[in-house]
Amino acid sequence: MSRYLNSRTRNIVQYVPGEQPQIAGLIKLNTNENPYPPSPKAVAAAREAASDRLRLYPPPNADALRDVVAARHGMARENVFCGNGSDEVLAFCFMAFFGDKPLRYPDITYGLYRAYVQVFGVKSDIIELRDDLTLPYQRFFGAEGGVIFPNPNAPTGLAIPLCAVEEIAANCRGCAVVVDEAYVEFGAESADSLIRKYDNIVIARTLSKSHALAGIRVGYALGSPELIAGLFKVKDCFNSYPLDSIAQRTAAAALADEEYYRKQNGKIIAVREKTKKELTSLGFTVPDSKANFLFVIHDKLGAKEAQQKLREAGILVRHFDEPRISDYLRITIGTEEQMEKLISAFRSML
Repeated sequence: MSRYLNSRTRNIVQYVPGEQPQIAGLIKLNTNENPYPPSPKAVAAAREAASDRLRLYPPPNADALRDVVAARHGMARENVFCGNGSDEVLAFCFMAFFGDKPLRYPDITYGLYRAYVQVFGVKSDIIELRDDLTLPYQRFFGAEGGVIFPNPNAPTGLAIPLCAVEEIAANCRGCAVVVDEAYVEFGAESADSLIRKYDNIVIARTLSKSHALAGIRVGYALGSPELIAGLFKVKDCFNSYPLDSIAQRTAAAALADEEYYRKQNGKIIAVREKTKKELTSLGFTVPDSKANFLFVIHDKLGAKEAQQKLREAGILVRHFDEPRISDYLRITIGTEEQMEKLISAFRSML
């Protein structure tokens, strides 16, 4: 470790993203990417944007994209902030809203939260999930330093209902409540309707999963004008031009093509439910996921060993060697054909 790093950086436990191997023929079910292509209209917009105008800086606030997002959610431009994927949006939330008092978030959740806590020097008040991996959301009540949680949760895929999100917002009026809705379009309820009622809610979204645009890194936040202004204040001190021109045009076209994505994501949901039944018949315990992945455990099959055997069969899944979840595998929902190959591989093991 370099002696020139400051003490905070030296002590960071680095976040490790899902593997991105460059090996032909692998069935990639480890990073929750959409198995279907993006909207043809989005691809056409990307090609059109790749012009000689790339010599110019992009619109700094992505106002045209903000207008498309606002229209989609029935809001005004002032309720929308755009960034490089929801990861950057979440980083700006940590910088803008958290740090004065302990932040409450689940113990089993998106691993980047733990990294951000370290990077930005935020104190933690960690809420343990129940043994069945459900969220005891009432334990968020009374938080003073902020709340953040995914809905649906990652890596469990479990969601809490809209009424529970509202209870959290109503009982944490002194701090920001960030709801990470990266997977919400696969069957959970969005909290976007609560923004008109609660000025402390921020919703983070990404186009990587539901809109098959992981390669261009676009995310956005919804919230009260006051909170959105806070995100812009941080953004302008960090990067005045965060979203490139191609990304802005591509994302706007994708969000406008709702019918295409409703159909594609509907297929993912159907394949998820079919896969859940087949895994259950093989003896797996499978929580009721509302995301584009399943989180599974088998009492006769070690997760790490199973991951390795699947890899040898040309199938990648995710294993988290962490307390309480080391016996689970997280499996992204692929095409029906890909999931059939997965089920066949598990049958061979069992």
